Amino acid sequence: MVTNLSRPGGNITGASFFTAPVVTKTILVNTDNPTTVTEGKNVQKGAAALDLPIQIVTASTEGQIDRAFAAVAQQKMGAVIVSSDPLFFIERNRLVVLQARYGIPMIFADREQAEAGGLISYGASRLDAYRQAGNYIGRVLKGEKPGDLPVVLPTKYILLVKSKTAKALSISLPPSLLARADEVIE
Repeated sequence: MVTNLSRPGGNITGASFFTAPVVTKTILVNTDNPTTVTEGKNVQKGAAALDLPIQIVTASTEGQIDRAFAAVAQQKMGAVIVSSDPLFFIERNRLVVLQARYGIPMIFADREQAEAGGLISYGASRLDAYRQAGNYIGRVLKGEKPGDLPVVLPTKYILLVKSKTAKALSISLPPSLLARADEVIE
């Protein structure tokens, strides 16, 4: 949407949930969302560099999510990392049900997805981004041009682990992961 994050120009600025540098592995991408397509390509490159197999599964609609996870279960994949996408955020309860149905642990980008029952979330703090967006609204209302305000990238990332989900999936979480978590919830 902008050509330069530090000086976006035009009539646009804001706070971003840009997670491509953080999401180094994924398996579920929305092909209708260029950001998640880029995440998928980055994962393939990273996996190839480490000589690791990676399979990208796609879903762009609610119905495709169910089919994607049936395929994941059929291929006996060990885990799913869900890319950061509005569809997957909205459908977080469906994803958690699929996680339980197929016994496949899932890692998400948004804390709300782990709170809904996902195993782990690691991603940018939405609260910080919303706070920055509110700050920018105030600055624009006071006369600053949006195009002169740099797009703010996340600086705070939250690792959340849901221990109840780990127990339900019969997963023993390493103490080192629990120690690194910003929050462990039941």
